[in-house]
Amino acid sequence: MKKYSETHEYAIIDEKIATIGISINAADELGDITFIELPEVGKEVKSGDVLCTLESVKSAGDVYTPLTGKVIEVNKALEEKPELMNDDPEDEGWICKIEFSAKEEIDNLKDSD
Repeated sequence: MKKYSETHEYAIIDEKIATIGISINAADELGDITFIELPEVGKEVKSGDVLCTLESVKSAGDVYTPLTGKVIEVNKALEEKPELMNDDPEDEGWICKIEFSAKEEIDNLKDSD
């Protein structure tokens, strides 16, 4: 199941794990992404917290976590190829995986961007 936040992040829900990234619309708005500061594995996050920071040719901006939980994996490929977030933001361009702890927060997310 894929859900979206008001700020254009997505969460692909699988059991208690959510894969987090930015929507296609957000990637298009940002323009060419040139750098991402990935979150640290083990970082505890609350819904709405800054998850990481992106830089693009147009601007820099924060990515917010749509769910509360703990970062259990990051997409290391983005360190060398941040453009994956433009090329395929909702598949190969994912940012991290979170083991979420508040399942009820899923109801606060939208079904489509």
